[in-house]
Amino acid sequence: MFGTIIKKKVSDDKLANVFINGLFTTIDNGFPVIAEIINDDPAFVKSPNLRPNDNYEFSLIVLFGNLSFLESAFDPHQADRIETLVYEKLAKAYDMPVYDFKKMMKDYKTHLCRLNHPSRNMIYAMSKGVFDKYLLYNFQDEYFKRMQAPNPLFLKRMDEVLENFVWDWDVFFKKYRLD
Repeated sequence: MFGTIIKKKVSDDKLANVFINGLFTTIDNGFPVIAEIINDDPAFVKSPNLRPNDNYEFSLIVLFGNLSFLESAFDPHQADRIETLVYEKLAKAYDMPVYDFKKMMKDYKTHLCRLNHPSRNMIYAMSKGVFDKYLLYNFQDEYFKRMQAPNPLFLKRMDEVLENFVWDWDVFFKKYRLD
């Protein structure tokens, strides 16, 4: 009973670590399934043959999407503090200066927002990003290939799958509270 009343305190630094480690664990365990889903998707006339360990682009898309949701989970000041810590830790993990990592993520944001225009649905942007970054256009039937547009049925299926890669802040805040 007291477990549901008493929440553990967590610092911003600890939260950033848990967030990053949780996302990378999910990405590492989940991408082989994503690759299989994409390779077997009926929207493609030829399998893209994604490799189960080819998750670099996917990782950046998931990171971008989750960083975009920080603002809705925290007040602006907290979101900025946590985002700064996350960028510092991710830059170190990617062996890049923080400025370069932030620029790379900004470029991803620009690219995904352009792909997703006029929609503001971040899950949809992530799905379109996966489609674009893995060059899936050429594996579709001739109609969508010529249009250089993703098959909307594929995007709908990918939206449902990518929802599993979005950090659930509600569950987190049921167990923890910030210092």
